[in-house]
Amino acid sequence: MKLPGVTVSDRTPDRAPGTAASEVGSPTDTAAAEFSALVCEHQSMVFSIALHYLRDRESAEEVAQDVFLQLYRHKHRLEGPGHITAWLRRVACHRSIDYARRHHMDARVGLDEIGEPAGAVQPDDPMLRERLRKLVLSLPEKAKMVMILRYQEDLDPEEIARELEMPVSTVKSHLQRSLSVLRQKFGRALGGNQR
Repeated sequence: MKLPGVTVSDRTPDRAPGTAASEVGSPTDTAAAEFSALVCEHQSMVFSIALHYLRDRESAEEVAQDVFLQLYRHKHRLEGPGHITAWLRRVACHRSIDYARRHHMDARVGLDEIGEPAGAVQPDDPMLRERLRKLVLSLPEKAKMVMILRYQEDLDPEEIARELEMPVSTVKSHLQRSLSVLRQKFGRALGGNQR
């Protein structure tokens, strides 16, 4: 079956042609079913992190495939559902950053590309959301990932620190600096004097 970001086969590759399902050892079938369930449970989170960071669907799918391949290789080391979720989130973050570096993906956007607003800004204005998204993409790699985890994945600074393996004070510093920079850039983009 085709899932966003991940392909999981319903077929068990360990079964020889002509072998009945009842003849196949159940540990392999059980392991395949458990792994498939893990993929189904966590695919949207992994894909979402990669997509929000990379802003490219094909790249996000490739990163998600890589993350789940890593999960398959290391699943015996993971202890429980909470550990698996944290591990997947951390690997998705690091793989997204690595992918962007390897492929020289630079999502930085200049203020001239954003343009001026045509009128008063409404709270649910899609143009406003798009401008804000571009401004977030203009942040440095680590700061961008911290912002995505905080405001897209709704993680607390302590959780972000664990996921990115950095001190909580560094996470808070990234958040504070990023918000300040976004306020300044957003104020300039809207033509106001906000800081």
